[in-house]
Amino acid sequence: MPINHAVWKIGASPQPLAEVSLESEALLEKMIVADPSILSPHWLLIGRQVRTEYGGIVDLLAVNQDGQLIVIELKRNQTPREVVAQALDYASWVRDLTSDEIAHVYDRFSGGGALDAAFQQMFNQVLDEEQLNGSHQIVVVASSLDPSTERIVNYLNEMDVAINVIFFQVFQDEDRQYLSRAWLIDPFETEIRATSVQVGKRGEWNGEFYVSFGHSSERDWSEAMKYGFICAGGGLWFSRTLSQLSPGDRVWVNVPGTGYVGVGKVTGQSVRATEFQVEINGERKPFLEIAQAGYHRQFADDEEKSEYFVPVEWLTTRPLNQAISEVGFFGNQNSACKPRTTKWNHTVERLKKVLSIDV
Repeated sequence: MPINHAVWKIGASPQPLAEVSLESEALLEKMIVADPSILSPHWLLIGRQVRTEYGGIVDLLAVNQDGQLIVIELKRNQTPREVVAQALDYASWVRDLTSDEIAHVYDRFSGGGALDAAFQQMFNQVLDEEQLNGSHQIVVVASSLDPSTERIVNYLNEMDVAINVIFFQVFQDEDRQYLSRAWLIDPFETEIRATSVQVGKRGEWNGEFYVSFGHSSERDWSEAMKYGFICAGGGLWFSRTLSQLSPGDRVWVNVPGTGYVGVGKVTGQSVRATEFQVEINGERKPFLEIAQAGYHRQFADDEEKSEYFVPVEWLTTRPLNQAISEVGFFGNQNSACKPRTTKWNHTVERLKKVLSIDV
């Protein structure tokens, strides 16, 4: 069923706001360029009206913190078949872009800016050239959504194509207009789908989970080793991937920029920081009472921004100064994912040898 929603002005007698047509999708594009968070606060816009070698023009191109490229195509009153086919065609071109070519796209878009500097400023982390364009997403931006578009996009997702639709509506309140946004599919699911299948490098999932542990003032790897846990927080975008983990799952933990530091078996479900307890001298205690790092304590009562913990029984761990890092290892910023890539399979097999793990 096509997405449609309404807006009411709050009061003793709620008043529905009238839906009006967007002046033009060109105006929407200008608004997105002025404030890319209209699409997502987790994307860095790197290109506009990017010409492909096939003669087509990509409306907008963005990158997220994992180095995934996002092909953004405005519907512009085209039929669903046209816009989806066009977006797929552009994605086939984007798939083969090198890091140098992507940097050149950003140079033209920004008027001489450096992609690595913009990436560092946006995501507070160093851009990994090996990870850049390891996978991509397709996003169709539409001012209206019809059943045909929905069927096509849902079918492609079932076939493991990471494609989504952002649907906008405009509402009038006297002399003011408001823009509303809705996703056809949870953007979290699209990102996970893109993460799981790197372009041209697909393999069967080996049953092993990858975990990114963001060691910082907010979370400490030495405490995770001592008390047996992995964690993430500061927003659902970071913590929600932990919900994929179930008791019995095996996780391989990587500290981005440092290397792999542990492997263990999950022993419980993801819980908020206020609910997580550890055993000290035979007694269960709330972890936040004894924790030294921050673990987003200021958001302890905020369900979205709270830190979330997953208990783990470690098979083996290493301190940060003994982390394992090699060329060709899989890396990703998602707190947890189950990659279906040959690179991930290679990483796990190599780590088993280095850590002397037989099974």
